[in-house]
Amino acid sequence: MIAIYPGTFDPITNGHFEIIRRASTLFGDLVVAVAESPEKNPLFPIDQRLEMVNEVLNSFNNIEVKEYRGLTIDFAKSVDARVIVRGLRSPADGQYEFELASMNKRLADDIETVFLSSGDQNAFISSSLIRQIAQEGGDISNFVHPTVQSALSEAYKK
Repeated sequence: MIAIYPGTFDPITNGHFEIIRRASTLFGDLVVAVAESPEKNPLFPIDQRLEMVNEVLNSFNNIEVKEYRGLTIDFAKSVDARVIVRGLRSPADGQYEFELASMNKRLADDIETVFLSSGDQNAFISSSLIRQIAQEGGDISNFVHPTVQSALSEAYKK
């Protein structure tokens, strides 16, 4: 069964990695879907985000990394995915995620959304928080892969 784990991954964090690792054990094939998301004004261009995600996930043999634009549900259909994996860091994420899952179900009744909760050590990690800490010169080594740490250091070089 094919599942997708969509996100902007600007940048990919250890929280994302945890969800991906766990999802890869639940589904035969996992597509990590990197959204272009120009409306979010990402720090990293799509090519660099794809490169970082591929580097972080290079040890997995059942994961494929793909770029997409547009609706996640349309991308899921295009790769014949039966499941969309979403991560929940805290109850605050729940409202938005449940609304999204409900809309996706209305758009494609045959595709399910599965929620995986973050472990305690990753519950507070978000890409935007990591970018903010990096921008201020803080230590992000416990929250991201060394490749991502390097890319953020380069992006925020003063």
